[in-house]
Amino acid sequence: MRIARDGKWYYQGSVIPRKEMVCLFSSMLTRRDDGAYWLETPMEQCEIEVEDVPFVAVELFTCCSSGQRCYSFRTNVDEMVTLDAQHPLRIVGDGSGGAPPYLTVRPGLEARLARSVYYELVALGNEEVIGGETLYGIWSKGIFFPLGKLDELV
Repeated sequence: MRIARDGKWYYQGSVIPRKEMVCLFSSMLTRRDDGAYWLETPMEQCEIEVEDVPFVAVELFTCCSSGQRCYSFRTNVDEMVTLDAQHPLRIVGDGSGGAPPYLTVRPGLEARLARSVYYELVALGNEEVIGGETLYGIWSKGIFFPLGKLDELV
């Protein structure tokens, strides 16, 4: 099995056409300490090739409760993940702001933000001074998640 960078799942070279099957398989996906991805069912285990990360965040939701903003993401396998201390963003790249962030879905498993979701998130951000440094990012569940320096994001 293989998970392509675009989030499509393949079995023996062919796309798995049924989303229900992909969702079922994704619920059994784990990542071992050596970084390998494994599909673990009660009956068997098999290693899975993952081109980037196993999931893609395809939709952004925002709400405000008691004056506190909260962002949640829907993945390509319909898993909802709220941006918080247990599900932080990880920024990658050379600091130029061109690479989208990754969101922790479950321990060891991440979703890459789809380009449109990333742009939507950037549009909702604001500048904050953190530790004497001016950063651009978003607040979710009372935690500031930096997206980069403002001059790097433009």
